[in-house]
Amino acid sequence: MDLVTPDVGLLFWTFCSFAILYFLLKKFAWKPILGSVNDREDSIREALLAAENAKKEMENLKSDNEKILKEAKIERENMLKDAREIKTKLISDAENQAKEQASKLIESAQLAIQNEKNSAMNELKQTVVELSVGIAEKVISSELEDKNKQLKVVENMLNDASLNN
Repeated sequence: MDLVTPDVGLLFWTFCSFAILYFLLKKFAWKPILGSVNDREDSIREALLAAENAKKEMENLKSDNEKILKEAKIERENMLKDAREIKTKLISDAENQAKEQASKLIESAQLAIQNEKNSAMNELKQTVVELSVGIAEKVISSELEDKNKQLKVVENMLNDASLNN
């Protein structure tokens, strides 16, 4: 039962031991312990500030990335628009050039056809003239065998020639 009701001597020596331990801890250990606790508190505070700064910087980077992405999308759209315009221009230029070449080919073909037609017409006229002269020679030679017929033909030709003038 002595443990439940301590006696005065035990209390005195316990108090003395506690006071000596308190004095020693305060003199030698309290300052380094408080210093390390304060240092730890400061490092935690700095880490929290660094984390908050990193978070803000990440938000800034994220917004910058979004801006860059938007600019890249706009630039891509502009490039696609320019490419479409160039494609349309190239196609229209090619169409215009093809139309010009086609019209030149058609014009030269029409000119060649006209030349061939004129040549054929001249050849036809020449053939008709030759045939007509040949027929006329035969007709005239058969009709001019008689002297009276010759005189009538000459008189008719002279009358026709004088009437046309």
